[in-house]
Amino acid sequence: MNEPHIAGPGPRGMLPIADAILHADLLPEKDAWELSAALRHYRDPYVGVTTDGRPRPDLYTLKDTGISARRAVDAARAYLDTLEPYQRGLARLPMDSPDWRLWTNALPVWTPKGMRLDRLTEAQREATLAVMEASLSPEGFHVVRSAMKLNGALGEYVDDYRDTLREYAYHFTVFGDPAASEPWGWQLMGHHVDVHCVFVGTQVVLAPVFLGAEPAIAQGTRYAGVRAFDEETDHGLALRRALSPDQEDRFLQGDSLLAADLPPELAGPFNGRHLAGAGADNLVLPAEGIAGEELTDAQQGLLLDLVKVYLGRLPADHAAAKLDQVVDHLDTTRFVWRGQHGDTSPFYYRVHSPVLLIEYDNHPGIFLDNREPERFHVHTIVREPNGNDYGKSLLAQHYALHHS
Repeated sequence: MNEPHIAGPGPRGMLPIADAILHADLLPEKDAWELSAALRHYRDPYVGVTTDGRPRPDLYTLKDTGISARRAVDAARAYLDTLEPYQRGLARLPMDSPDWRLWTNALPVWTPKGMRLDRLTEAQREATLAVMEASLSPEGFHVVRSAMKLNGALGEYVDDYRDTLREYAYHFTVFGDPAASEPWGWQLMGHHVDVHCVFVGTQVVLAPVFLGAEPAIAQGTRYAGVRAFDEETDHGLALRRALSPDQEDRFLQGDSLLAADLPPELAGPFNGRHLAGAGADNLVLPAEGIAGEELTDAQQGLLLDLVKVYLGRLPADHAAAKLDQVVDHLDTTRFVWRGQHGDTSPFYYRVHSPVLLIEYDNHPGIFLDNREPERFHVHTIVREPNGNDYGKSLLAQHYALHHS
């Protein structure tokens, strides 16, 4: 793929950010409203992402997969053992804490719970990373770490917000008790990196996940060469280029990402085209786009190749089980695209299955000076629609079975 030309730094000190907190009361009202969505909605009764406000039943089944979670459990226990007693009250929250749903891909406008990684000792931080590594696939761990490093690269590149745009300016929280036989999980939250990993018996749910970077390739800093989202970009392009002109009326939502060509609600600098970000746990998203049953066999294969990129962040056995779910609903899975599909064109795509929602979007600059979306600013989102974000559906089944 062609390497994009990365824009230069934007104006210094334009945003009211200090110590990884965004002070929303100092922002314009419209921006503050958009960036505080999670804080407004995280205590709303949970429904999940649906097409009509009603979750489809019986899509997620509690079962024994036979896949051990021992590595992740041991790593989480080892991490908690590194903490001082005064840290543990913030580092570990109850499994039913509403803070599961309190996250942002921008910067928090509240004081987060959990341990901020760059305030931990090196040993504690390494123990935190070990939990993540034991919970994810090598590919999943690599993309999370790359996004974190690219946050540090951004701070060095713009030479601003150096207390915030850092590799370890992220909050890590354990939910539940990994030492027990009950469900537990963890959240990593911060700029461009939001990962929610839930263990229910021998099943793992990795959703919601928001991963992004500005820019997605580090240049001219000590992080030079770090990059992310090549596969998410390339496999999306491969599918789009395989679709024929006579199919465009079923999947193409527009051929431009320029703000002047978009509806106002899709032209904002923070959310852009993506709909399922922070604060959108109860998003109502009608089925749009071309359906899997309308694709040729080759096109279906490319769609599954794209899905595998995102599912590949799970350990291999869990990714395979999740892929089976997606295949079961392939005929009703929808695909939409907005933008061009040239070698450097910015674009948006969405894969919407009853059991998986994927979004990819290119954005204008927040800290860089590109006023329109460019390929080097990437946002990606993964959710489990119909009520299983944060493992909610499996958790409800577990508690009904074992604690009724």
